[in-house]
Amino acid sequence: MAKTKPHINIVFVGHVDAGKSTTVGRLMYDSGNLPEQELRKLKEKAEELGKGGFEFAFVMDNLKEERERGVTIDLSHKKFGTAKYDYTVIDAPGHKDFIKNMITGASQADVAVLVVAAPEGIMEQTREHLFLCRTLGVGQIAILINKMDVPKFSEQRYNEVKADMSNLLKTVGYNPANVAFIPVSSFNGDNIVKKSPQTPWYSGPTLLEQLDLFKEPEKPTNLPLRLPIQDVYSIAGIGVVPVGRVETGVMKIGDKVIVVPARDGKGISGEVKTIEMHHEQVTEAEPGDNVGFSVRGIGKKDIARGDVLGHVDNIPTLAQEFTAQIVVINHPTVLTAGYTPVFHIHTAQVACQITELVKKINPATGEVLQEHPDMLKNGDAAIVKVRPTKPMVIEKNSVIPHMSRFAIRDAGSTVAAGMCIDLVKKN
Repeated sequence: MAKTKPHINIVFVGHVDAGKSTTVGRLMYDSGNLPEQELRKLKEKAEELGKGGFEFAFVMDNLKEERERGVTIDLSHKKFGTAKYDYTVIDAPGHKDFIKNMITGASQADVAVLVVAAPEGIMEQTREHLFLCRTLGVGQIAILINKMDVPKFSEQRYNEVKADMSNLLKTVGYNPANVAFIPVSSFNGDNIVKKSPQTPWYSGPTLLEQLDLFKEPEKPTNLPLRLPIQDVYSIAGIGVVPVGRVETGVMKIGDKVIVVPARDGKGISGEVKTIEMHHEQVTEAEPGDNVGFSVRGIGKKDIARGDVLGHVDNIPTLAQEFTAQIVVINHPTVLTAGYTPVFHIHTAQVACQITELVKKINPATGEVLQEHPDMLKNGDAAIVKVRPTKPMVIEKNSVIPHMSRFAIRDAGSTVAAGMCIDLVKKN
C-alpha cells in the first residue's frame, strides 16, 4: 500500500452567518476536490429552492442526513487533500449540531478555522466557538476575515478586525503571534485557493496554503489504550465484531484486553484475535483508526455502544463521581444543583446528576468569580461535581485528555460542554 499522507481533522467555526459552509464549498471546488458536474447539480438545487448563490454552502449541507447516520458511511465527500495532508472536514451547519459533533464521536478536531465576517466583526458565537475550541483541546487555529468584498477589501477594516480578534484570542489563551489572519471573500474565491489581486497589501498565506502550514498532530500512541465501542455486530463465520475508533494507545493482535463497564458493570476480558480496517486485515491499530475487531471470549450480549476497551494492565476508569469544568451554552432557564441531563462522553450517553456547583470561573483566565453559586446561566463557566446514574468510563483531562471531554444535552439541544478535571474511581 502506498504511504498515505498524515490525516488531520479540521473544523470550521464562527457565527451563524459568517460564511462557514460557503468557505468549505469554495475551498473544495477551487482545489479540485469537487467535480464541476456536482457543483452544477448543487447550483440547480439551490436555484430551485430560491437560494441562488448558496451552491457552495449546499456542498456541505446536503450531506447532513448521511452525517447523522454515523460511522459506516463513506466519508470521501468530506475529505480533501492538500500537498501535505489528508483533511477530514467536521462541518455541521447548525450551531448545536456543530457543538455536539465537535465534542463527541469521531470528530475531535485537531485544527480549527474560525470564520468572522469583516462587516460585523466579533459576534456572540465567535466568542463561544473560540472558547469551545480552547476547552476541547484544539491546539491550532487560523482566522478567516470573510466578506472582505463588502468593505471593498479595505486594509483598515482588516486591521480593525485583526486587532479585536487578537485581543479575544489572548483572553481565551491562544497566542495571536502564532495565528494567521487571512482576508478572504469566500463567495468570490479571494485568497481561498488563489491569491487575490484585491489584497495587494496582504502577503500571508491563502487558506489552502495555511492548511499545509498547520503542524501534524502527534498521535497519542504513548498513552494507555482506549477504544470506545461504537457498535457491536455479529458476522457469520467470524463471530462478534465490535467497531470503534482508537482514541489513544495501540491495540495489537494477541493483546489481553478488557471492555468496561460491560453488561455486568465489572468488565469482560479476552484476547484480540483479528483487527480489520477499510476491509483489510491489519496487525495493529493506532489513534484515529476506525476498526472492526474480534476478541476471544466476548459475546454479543456482553458489550454495547458506550463501553470502552483497554489493556488489562491499565483498565479504563469507571467514575463513581467526577469534578468537571463546564461552560453553559444553551440552557432554557438556569442550571442548578440536582439537574440530571444526559452526558455524551466518547460514544456513551449516560444520565448524570450535577450534585454541586463548586464555583463560577472566568472562562478566559480561570480566576474564581463566585464560590458555590446558586445557579448558572448561558455563557457561565464553572467547576461542578457530577454523579453518573450508572457505571461510565471517563478519564481526567490531565491523564488522557481525549477521554475527558463531553457534551451535556437535554431535550434535543446541547446545554453545556466540558471536561473532567478530577474523579473518584468506582471500586
